[in-house]
Amino acid sequence: MAGRRAVHERSGKVLAEELEMPRTMFGRGLGLMFRGQLAPSRGMWINPCSSIHMMFMNFAIDAVFLDTRERVKKVYRKLPRWYGIGWSLGAHSVLELPPGSTAGIDLVAGDQILIG
Repeated sequence: MAGRRAVHERSGKVLAEELEMPRTMFGRGLGLMFRGQLAPSRGMWINPCSSIHMMFMNFAIDAVFLDTRERVKKVYRKLPRWYGIGWSLGAHSVLELPPGSTAGIDLVAGDQILIG
């Protein structure tokens, strides 16, 4: 399922023009594995999710962990493929974005991300 976008409220910067949103446990577990790339301005919103792994990932990603109100908990920039895991205590979902999507944005814990 796709169609939503993600915007950093404070700066107005669009993090993703179109978000995929897997609805099943299998889809959330599979995530972006085995894909060749993630197109610019696209992303995946995995909800619920508090940790991710990079096994079988063919490219790096920016990962933004969010709480239940879509406020930033933790940001991983250019999380490398096959790196291991990214996680955040208290996170409820994660935005997986093309590497560099969060560059130039001062994302800090508590920042609101508008998803809609």
